[in-house]
Amino acid sequence: MNYQLAILEDILQNSAITTLFQPIFDISGQQILGYEALSRGPKSCVLEMPSALFSTAVYFEKISELELLCRSKAIENFVNLKLQGKLFLNVSPKTLLDPCHPKGETLHLVEHFGLAANRVVIEVTEQEKVDDGFLLLKTIGHYRKLGFSIAIDDLGAGYSGLKQWSELCPDYVKIDRYFIDHCDESVVKKEFLKSIIELAKVTNTAVIAEGIERVEELSLLEGLGIMHAQGFLLERPSQSPSTQFNSKQLQGLSFTPPSNQFDQSLVIGRLAVEHVPIDWQTRCKDAHNIFEKNKSIISLAVVNEENAPIGLLHKDQLTEVFAAPYGHALYDKRPVTALMHKQPLVVDENQPLDTVSQQITENDFDIRRHIIITRAGRYLGLAPLRDILKHITAEKIRHAQHANPLTMLPGNVAINEAIESRLRVKNGFSLAYIDLNHFKQFNDLYGYASGDSVIKLLADVTVQACKDVPSFVGHIGGDDFMVVFDNDQAVAVCNTIISNFELQSRAFFTPEHIASGGYWASNREGEKQFVPLLTLSIGVVEPDLDQCINSHQVAALATDAKKEAKRYRHSYLFVCNRRGPAPAVVRLSSDKQAV
Repeated sequence: MNYQLAILEDILQNSAITTLFQPIFDISGQQILGYEALSRGPKSCVLEMPSALFSTAVYFEKISELELLCRSKAIENFVNLKLQGKLFLNVSPKTLLDPCHPKGETLHLVEHFGLAANRVVIEVTEQEKVDDGFLLLKTIGHYRKLGFSIAIDDLGAGYSGLKQWSELCPDYVKIDRYFIDHCDESVVKKEFLKSIIELAKVTNTAVIAEGIERVEELSLLEGLGIMHAQGFLLERPSQSPSTQFNSKQLQGLSFTPPSNQFDQSLVIGRLAVEHVPIDWQTRCKDAHNIFEKNKSIISLAVVNEENAPIGLLHKDQLTEVFAAPYGHALYDKRPVTALMHKQPLVVDENQPLDTVSQQITENDFDIRRHIIITRAGRYLGLAPLRDILKHITAEKIRHAQHANPLTMLPGNVAINEAIESRLRVKNGFSLAYIDLNHFKQFNDLYGYASGDSVIKLLADVTVQACKDVPSFVGHIGGDDFMVVFDNDQAVAVCNTIISNFELQSRAFFTPEHIASGGYWASNREGEKQFVPLLTLSIGVVEPDLDQCINSHQVAALATDAKKEAKRYRHSYLFVCNRRGPAPAVVRLSSDKQAV
């Protein structure tokens, strides 16, 4: 041990630490989020690898000195390499809480090397037990006040997992390698990952999957909606890492476009269970043995030489045949194609659940059966019909809980989720705020039933206008609606909404009022005033994804734009030039127009 102490002291004295950087890729935006700094001792030395290096430092109570050295080297090399994005630094909670550990040293280092504090992420590992949770919380709060971001490293591997998450409110969580390893083959790991993603949405936390080594793992994670990835499959740690989203390991990998990442819970691929298929030449006897060895398997997909599904073999049908006289003699050596179901339901993984549900209903499939799920025409997995229908029911219940009871369109919670999801993956969008003009007077004159019907009409007109463009329609409440557009069709669609609503809403007025272009009614002060027919005010904004960090800021921009549109007595579409939450002069753009 004295030999190791001597080496450690030599490392500390001569700053003999090498820093490797491993990129963290934003697979949705196809860019590099940042780099994790990984420290190594002198090459070919017994303390070269981090496990030996840091455990030796802990044993000889020199972990504080070692971590400071590693931190200093990481920041210095990061700046010298001119790496973009964020720098992720591993910090032990025990080091943070060590009273002998110098305070303010990290801030001093970033200032010394000219690195902004908001580009540094402090990774707090979850593998060490922390006795004083309050002190850790206070220490993390101190780092956050200085401008640093916070990440929980190795989530799921340590002592306090979800408790630490709820208390520290991290900006990032890095899922432990254990849950990534062959996650595509484990139902338990899939469910764990889904739970983490749901929790991350609620807490507005970015999830990073680390330790990815297989294409199948990356594909599953991408399908589940995890946007940030790190691992040997993408790039190994090195002293000169990639600076662009084009490393050798990335070439040939296929990434789903950002727009396909939304509403992943509503596509059938999430329910795929990867049972190993059987070849079409498999004998019935061998298939029977598979069923006998694993009682949980009730169906087997049958595939051809290209791994494309051609049928589905059901356990109960095979068992029934073998139970009959001469069953084994007749079918033992025959291929499974003789007994398989030749027209099972086969759907692509990106098929919406509602579409699959309709297919199931129309074909009257047995609830005990499975459907086959494919990716690019090749077999991906099976999904039990019972699970599909349970999931659809759960989604409908969830939708109903947050939907507006009058129009059944998604309400505030779903609208916020739609905006937050796009902000999170940096996917550009426009937001339209639609508001009825003169609705109160109409409601007072024609009655609440007519008022409700007009709101339903506006909902129908909006949904119909948006049906052929990538968009999300939500009902805030009352006569207010919002539409999220994923392309540049916002202005054209909003003009259509105005035209169609003005035309169809005339059915709610008397011929006299239509001829006059309005009616006389009392205002709040009891004074008579002329009220025009129902019109719409629409404010459209295209938020800056770097300036707007949450849905509230985007909604505030749209609200301001809507207020500008309401300055006019007729229907008006106002497109706002302001894209961020900071105060700015709002002016009309060339494409603003009255209809």
